[in-house]
Amino acid sequence: MPDKDTIASTTPKVLIGAVKRLLRPLVRLLISKGMGLPALTEVLKQVYVDVALTEFPSHGKKTATDSGVSILTGVHRKDVKRLRSLKDKGPQAPRSVSIGAQMVSRWVGDSRTTDSKGRPLPLPRQAESPGGPSFDALVAGISTDVRPRAVLDEWLRLGIAHLDTQERVVLNQLAFVPQKGLEEKAFFLGRNIHDHIAAATHNLLGEGNPQLERSVHYSALTPESAAALAEAAERAGMEALLDINRLALDLANKDKGKENATRRVNFGLYFYKGAATFKNLRPETESEDSDS
Repeated sequence: MPDKDTIASTTPKVLIGAVKRLLRPLVRLLISKGMGLPALTEVLKQVYVDVALTEFPSHGKKTATDSGVSILTGVHRKDVKRLRSLKDKGPQAPRSVSIGAQMVSRWVGDSRTTDSKGRPLPLPRQAESPGGPSFDALVAGISTDVRPRAVLDEWLRLGIAHLDTQERVVLNQLAFVPQKGLEEKAFFLGRNIHDHIAAATHNLLGEGNPQLERSVHYSALTPESAAALAEAAERAGMEALLDINRLALDLANKDKGKENATRRVNFGLYFYKGAATFKNLRPETESEDSDS
């Protein structure tokens, strides 16, 4: 098993630095939720073993040996044997997410439930005319196994929607982003950050054509300028998300039932503003728009 000195000498310093930086906000989250290093270490062992078994060839063998996985990952052979017997079902979306995300996508992607600028219209609980748009019809179009009132109550609890003076359902956000609910937020954390890092890893390893993974970065800004950029980014970003959502909804309807409809996509946006860390940057203002 490789020791720390061997790892330090064989792993590029720039990669170690990048990993340390991307782990900082995650470790901050884990500490705040009471998850210490021993618990994270156990999770890391599970992930290392799973990745080694599923994504690395075994030299023609159907199944890699425990010793082979141990050498590849640095996880002790006894731990490999224990961990490979565990059945991981993978990430399970909370029911509120699996139904809610589809509802929001249809709400903001259908011309009957949006205005001329593509913004979601308030929806009555029940249709005001036969076949007209309504919140209950939106739920029924996704699933008949759940009551619309239960979905509405959950949305009100999570801060996704509110009721106006006419008791119509008003969408608070143009994307399914719960303001409350640890389970829902944790699901999106895992899915979205996974896909972002997966795209960057794909590009870094040179695995085929580069995937979209770009950003614009500036430092040495005043709080007022940062706030102005945050507002502009949210406005432009939501326009892009709405455009992609409408196209994706149309294509998904056309692809329904096709045997080769086996791919998934995730197009996301983020905006971060915080204190400038000048020790890690060149003195002059930086701008960046590049593939990882």
